[in-house]
Amino acid sequence: MTAVLDTLVAVRRTAMDLLARREHGRVELTRKLRQRGALPEMIETALDRLTEEGLLSETRYLESFVSYRARSGYGPLRIREELSQRGLQRSDIELALRESGIDWQEQLADTWRRKFSGQLPADARERAKQGRFLAYRGYSMEMINRLFSGRGMDD
Repeated sequence: MTAVLDTLVAVRRTAMDLLARREHGRVELTRKLRQRGALPEMIETALDRLTEEGLLSETRYLESFVSYRARSGYGPLRIREELSQRGLQRSDIELALRESGIDWQEQLADTWRRKFSGQLPADARERAKQGRFLAYRGYSMEMINRLFSGRGMDD
């Protein structure tokens, strides 16, 4: 049975339950609370208070999301797009990607090694296949070409 979100306390409790499971962005949390039947003005009040108390943080959410998706083998282009779709500001996303401390070229190499066992493409067809996979994962063609050419990270 779902709780009725007709009071500020109920909205706050539900928001805190969601935040206890994992970090959420404000837009995402607002959407989830609306789906559960909370009124928009109650949502805004509850989320403002949670932000003031430091329980809701866009910065923490961005750090957590970037780290999780990078560990899952996704590149900066894909992560940037996913965060944009979640309603986060482009400048905040760019800052989070820059400050993540992730070596994206190394992430690309790790993802490629896991998927293709470190086998460089033997022909154009295989190169296209590997390139499509890595591009879908969110790596730029420049990074992919650098990997296939065998150039180091410092080139």
